[in-house]
Amino acid sequence: MGVAAVVVAAGEGRRFGSPKQFADLGGSTVARHSVEASRGVADLVVLVVPAGYDGDGEGADLVCEGGPTRSASVRAGLAHVGDAEVVVVHDAARPWAPPGLFAAVVAAVREGADGAVPGLEVTDTLKRVTLLEGVHVVESTIARESLVAVQTPQAFRTGALVAAHAGGGEASDDAALVEGAGGRVVVVPGDPGNRKITRREDLVVAGVRA
Repeated sequence: MGVAAVVVAAGEGRRFGSPKQFADLGGSTVARHSVEASRGVADLVVLVVPAGYDGDGEGADLVCEGGPTRSASVRAGLAHVGDAEVVVVHDAARPWAPPGLFAAVVAAVREGADGAVPGLEVTDTLKRVTLLEGVHVVESTIARESLVAVQTPQAFRTGALVAAHAGGGEASDDAALVEGAGGRVVVVPGDPGNRKITRREDLVVAGVRA
């Protein structure tokens, strides 16, 4: 098997007020959109869900229960990817990821990278702050020229990703674990439309009511 996708949909959606990945988006759930997008490159799609999930699988081939953290949930999904050579990890909360983005990260891995992530140029000025007597005070301004804002989908050589997760580490994305294990992760151009749903307003902005 060539490519498997792990769609991570095990979060509680605390800022959203409910599991955002199962909110309605144009007549389908957010997660179903993300599963369908992943299927554009994947021979197998594994959906990782929270405990107590009682849905219909959102179109995925396999459904498994996640863990208490994002990294633990990815590991749960990785256990079901079989002999896939490349694994794509995608957050269910990014339902607008275009097909070309999936193709680009997979192509970069097939060209020799251990991992590939979509990145967007940082255009805002960034400040490092500290909390002092209840007020956020600026410590310094961060040079943004060498920074990118990273999205999913992220693609990896399966062996590299499994090895990076073997120690049970935690990170905000899988690329950080692969980087930490010495893997070579490359950046492909991200997509500004590939927004992440965090709050209900994010669906309203898209013209859809949750």
